[in-house]
Formats: sequence, structure tokens, C-alpha cells
Amino acid sequence: MPRENSDTSSDWNQRQRALSRWDNEGGAGPASDSALGAKGMEIPDLTNAELVTLRIRVIALENLMISLLATASDQQLKMAKEMAGFISPRPGFTQHPLTIHAAARMDDLMKRAIHFRELAS
Repeated sequence: MPRENSDTSSDWNQRQRALSRWDNEGGAGPASDSALGAKGMEIPDLTNAELVTLRIRVIALENLMISLLATASDQQLKMAKEMAGFISPRPGFTQHPLTIHAAARMDDLMKRAIHFRELAS
């Protein structure tokens, strides 16, 4: 049975606005009011249940990434390490704590993957 499309126009618009902000977050672009959407619409806060679900999903994705990186080639590991430096702010923009933390988190995931790789060999 074909699955019905449960996305509403509002959901699609919200997803598009979120995706369009990815390049500008973390100090990559000019500061913006994070509580406002693209058209000045209020973005509701996440509920506790949504935050818990998001945490669970992030933990699962981190562990999946560790397992994939543990079997990655040296070239892929090198590229992943370079990507951590790539997410640093662009020239002319200030360091943003979230950007710095994201780069450090990526480095930590790679170190954990290398540790897991060494345990498996």
C-alpha cells in the first residue's frame, strides 16, 4: 500500500528554512536572531520528549559513524580530519563556541574510531 505523504506545506517550508541556514550557522555568517524564522515567524521551542528523542538519535548516529570510521581507509580518515578544520569560521568571522565544539567533537569521534580499529586488529 503506498504511503501517504504526511508532510504539510508548513513542514516542508520549515525543513527548507532549516537546511538553508546550515551554511551560516556556527559563526560562518552574520549573526541572526535564532528565535525567528525566515519570515519573522516564531519557531516553537522543542518539547522535552523531542529533546530526548533527538539525543537518542544523535547517540545512535555517533556510534554508527564510529563504526564506519573504524573501517575507513587512511585517506577517508584524513579527509574526515580535514573536514573538522573546514567547519571553522570563514576568514573575517569570529570563532563561535558551537563551531569550535563541533570541530572538537568530530576529532573525538575519529579518535574513538581509531581506538576501536586498533582493538579489532
